Amino acid sequence: MAEASGEEYLFKIVVIGDSAVGKSNLLSRFTRDEFDHNSKATIGVEFQTQVLEVDGKEVKAQVWDTAGQERFRAVTSAYYRGAVGALVVYDITRRITFDSVKPRFSISSDILIFRNQNAAHCDTAVTRMLVGNKLDLESIREVTTEEGTELAEEEGMFFIETSALDSTNVNKAFEIVIRDIYEKVSRKILSSDSYKAELSVNRVSLDLSKQKSYFSCCSS
Repeated sequence: MAEASGEEYLFKIVVIGDSAVGKSNLLSRFTRDEFDHNSKATIGVEFQTQVLEVDGKEVKAQVWDTAGQERFRAVTSAYYRGAVGALVVYDITRRITFDSVKPRFSISSDILIFRNQNAAHCDTAVTRMLVGNKLDLESIREVTTEEGTELAEEEGMFFIETSALDSTNVNKAFEIVIRDIYEKVSRKILSSDSYKAELSVNRVSLDLSKQKSYFSCCSS
């Protein structure tokens, strides 16, 4: 969902990944600057909205937090429809959560479902970012930064490591995704036939205005 109305934009973004990688706390840190030490597993989906300003335009990000448990995937995958951005999250201290985002490890992984659904339902190229969360637990990490960078490059994704606990890079992660979506949507609007037609009408109006000014000043 990438909508533009006047000077306002609304983008749907999903946060996906295994259970307990910190998706809900990433969202609450971004939207409310809060962290819940007793956060419980998400049941189904939840979403929150955050408003940002990009290049002087108001951008509303509708961010959907999806359940990571296998039993909820059939339900949550339906909510990927219309999304134009995704943060694919893993826990740097649990390699299994990193392996689950690799397409070669599981053809039913969230990221593949997300890709397939958006191929049919999204008219804007999806902006994807791989997020290694829980950077505050650096001392017990199981996945190196280099591994995350390599996977992101292979999949054509942005990459960043974050900590929802101490807020490291959380806002930056969302802002990179939102700005990239905004730039894609802006380019699409600029290249659309309706926009070109509007420019043509404005150009004709301007030319007529110049002609009227010319006749006005020279007809006396």
